Amino acid sequence: MSSEELAPINEQDFKDLKERMKLIVEADPKQYHNDFSLRRYLRAFKTTDDAFQAILKTNKWRETYGVDKLSEMDRSQLDKKARLLRHRDCIGRPVIYIPAKNHSSERDIDELTRFIVYNLEEACKKCFEEVTDRLCIVFDLAEFSTSCMDYQLVQNLIWLLGKHFPERLGVCLIINSPGLFSTIWPAIRVLLDDNTAKKVKFVADEVELCQYLIPDILPTDM
Repeated sequence: MSSEELAPINEQDFKDLKERMKLIVEADPKQYHNDFSLRRYLRAFKTTDDAFQAILKTNKWRETYGVDKLSEMDRSQLDKKARLLRHRDCIGRPVIYIPAKNHSSERDIDELTRFIVYNLEEACKKCFEEVTDRLCIVFDLAEFSTSCMDYQLVQNLIWLLGKHFPERLGVCLIINSPGLFSTIWPAIRVLLDDNTAKKVKFVADEVELCQYLIPDILPTDM
């Protein structure tokens, strides 16, 4: 599989954003974002002004949401919902595996969303940003039924990736998709912008999956 294609950014916009952030960071070092992060925000939000405002909103959200303390949450009842894998995909992206069969609308959505944020945060920490600063998310639809479909969680994940983890998604693999899911997908597709939708890949079989990752890395104990 070829390496990722990243949309170009205006280098002057990048310099302007970096200079603007420098002034903020001098007053409050906790506001710091490295160059990779600044480029992601510019790529996602297009203009210096919009990227700058988005970064400030994310920083405020991270503080109020307590992102840095999520590692302290009790995850014992959630560990079958999602997992950050030890191995990476074929181009070095950390992999988050989500088995749909273990989900339903009978859950504490706030707690589950915190758990998803925890996984996203831990995955981002695993990125070798000089190689890739993006993630691979795998939705396994084996044993899927309509009772497994948690629309609110999907909406929350899309919001998180768009607002607070922009340009972190490299690819979203849908594996073991049953025919039933084709009736559900249109309702999800309308929530995605075209850029994100292009990253969603329906994987037909193991041969195709090998273009993205080694199938043996996927858990069998969830």
